[in-house]
Amino acid sequence: MEDEEAARSSERQPLSTLLSWTLVAFTVEFDNEFEHQAPHRTTNFGSTSGAGHKPWLVSLVMWTTCMQHVGPSGVSVGEMERLARTKTNLAGMERWGYVVVAPDPADSRPKPPAADWVVRATLAGQRAQEIWRPLFGAIEERWRTRFGAAEVSQLKDALQAMVSQLGAELPDCLPILGYGLLSDNILRAKRPAPADHHDSNDAPLSLAALLAKTLLAFTRDFEREAGLSLAICASVLRPIGREAMPLRYLPRQSGVSKEATAMAVNFLAKRGYAVVEADAGASRSKSLRLTAKGLTALESYHQLVREIERRWKARYGEQALLNLRASLERLAGVSEAHAKLLMSGMTPYPDGWRAAVPRPETLPHQPMVLHRGGFPDGS
Repeated sequence: MEDEEAARSSERQPLSTLLSWTLVAFTVEFDNEFEHQAPHRTTNFGSTSGAGHKPWLVSLVMWTTCMQHVGPSGVSVGEMERLARTKTNLAGMERWGYVVVAPDPADSRPKPPAADWVVRATLAGQRAQEIWRPLFGAIEERWRTRFGAAEVSQLKDALQAMVSQLGAELPDCLPILGYGLLSDNILRAKRPAPADHHDSNDAPLSLAALLAKTLLAFTRDFEREAGLSLAICASVLRPIGREAMPLRYLPRQSGVSKEATAMAVNFLAKRGYAVVEADAGASRSKSLRLTAKGLTALESYHQLVREIERRWKARYGEQALLNLRASLERLAGVSEAHAKLLMSGMTPYPDGWRAAVPRPETLPHQPMVLHRGGFPDGS
């Protein structure tokens, strides 16, 4: 019986992959709707029509780490980070037109520390907030229509059962990746919240937040032991495999952007996990080949993601893990039809930037959230 269970388990996608696919699909659908409604500009795909300043387009993570915590009177940098439990790309959010950051006029100190500076939303930022706030509920309602209300409720219940046991104060999103594309950009509260301050994190968690917290807990377990980023292992080492791969194929095979894969490849090559060499099949192209060190890391990835799921069964309860896996598989992981249904909600509006780029063939096995705007595929 144990051998049969092991064989069935080896044919399944890792729990982290199922969580990633579901979270990325939700996020891209959310981002597409925000882009459709919000005045914005992009670097390569123009801007919306009309007068007035338009902020640079960003993803859901920039709401979660920044804009949801900026009230009408602003919020200090330190308090915003305490609420978000992770740092945001604050310099970017200011440069892109969502906020202004300045010393508190009521602070008489000649040089107040940066943590005490106040973040305030611009007019464009306030408009973006109005669009962002209802989108979590709107996308969840679409999912209830698409997948069935019972399926979505069961998934949220299974995720909530897990999150209630995780204990750690995790952000409501995957953090912007740090050095080596590690998910270590997490802050612990240094002081309690003021007694009269309403902590927005006390509100019921959205589906996106439940997915992100569970995936982040899994990611942290993996990275503590592996010493290598789960994003790199799942979204770069895994698709390369044991044979050399032309670099131009990697974004399509991984589901993450050219820029994100370039960062990962640079890291792997510098540390001896991979070698970039001339592509034998195309004179002007390069291929990526894993070294013995890289192949060992790849094998360790496959083993460790299975091992962590087994440990979670012992730590959080076998039934809780079975319920979660079953719900995720019904949405994303048991057939090509399920995958197509999950990705169907990601179809962009005709004027959206994703409509102007090749449609992804797969979803990332682990998101790559970068400082470039927080998009889950590193765009």
